[in-house]
Amino acid sequence: MKSLWRAAAAALAFLGAAQAPAAAADPAAGYPSRPIRDIVPFPPGGGVDVVARIVMPKWSELLGQQIVIDNRAGAGGNVGAEMVAKATPDGYTLLSCQIASHAVSPAMYEKLTFNHIRDFAPISLIGKLPNVLVVHPSVPARSLKEFVNYVKASPGKYNYASPGVGTSPHLTMELFKHTAGLSITNVPYKGGVPALADVMAGQVMGMFGNLTEQLGAIRGGRTRALAVSTARRNPQLPDVPTVAESGYPGFDVSSWYGMCTQSAVPKAIVAKLNATLVKVLSAPEMQARLAEQSMEVSPTTPQEFASFIKSETAKWAKVVKDAGIPKLGARATFRVARASG
Repeated sequence: MKSLWRAAAAALAFLGAAQAPAAAADPAAGYPSRPIRDIVPFPPGGGVDVVARIVMPKWSELLGQQIVIDNRAGAGGNVGAEMVAKATPDGYTLLSCQIASHAVSPAMYEKLTFNHIRDFAPISLIGKLPNVLVVHPSVPARSLKEFVNYVKASPGKYNYASPGVGTSPHLTMELFKHTAGLSITNVPYKGGVPALADVMAGQVMGMFGNLTEQLGAIRGGRTRALAVSTARRNPQLPDVPTVAESGYPGFDVSSWYGMCTQSAVPKAIVAKLNATLVKVLSAPEMQARLAEQSMEVSPTTPQEFASFIKSETAKWAKVVKDAGIPKLGARATFRVARASG
């Protein structure tokens, strides 16, 4: 009897030893075994946050673990990006990475506290969307041409809101200023929602903002849309012309959102995250929901997303240089600003 027990114990030990190397060779085998945290580096209600809250429940279902959204706003998305860059690289801390932290900020700052290429592993692009120029209804401009003439009539008098220095809406306006020869001052906020609130209140004359977070105010008549930044009109605002067709040919700016984690996360885990996220984004019902938020869904491989980030980095570095936008110090911080204009 004892010999049988010994034989059974030996067999179990052998199986355990055989399985251990296999588990070690495939770190994604038991992943995820606990909830995952997604750092959204902007306030609740903004475009990045809205898209995350649409995507995460379905992604959680496929992964078999909850993905908890953690809003960490500040410095145009850089506060959240730095937090993720310094987190334990085990696949349990993700970043809703986007054009601000992963393309524009590297061009805007002399030195960042993270390297958006070296420190991050791209998982997948989620999609692209336009920025839209909106003004308070009291502004006597009903077209982009009238807006330009209105601002040019009083150089330096007016302010515009932005979700923060180095964000896509900020750089979109700066590029348009350079293109149209405008003198108008940036008032940076800690996200698109507080910036939009002051535009709706008439504290600031207008702003470029992600269409996702602007749609409600536009449809409710609390702001007036003058132009979208992409080369084509958006189906959510079919009557609003593009900047290009309003007299500035070649103007084409898209904002974009994606998912990243740390570069040291095992490739097998990144591959599992990519496969499940692409499956979520490829579902017709998910594409329809994101289209309602003005997004063109564009899932990618990690390698394709990495190449896209590099190309966007080069593009915005050229925009910043050509427009003569001064760079910021490594530890620049931005407060929620309120100004009239």
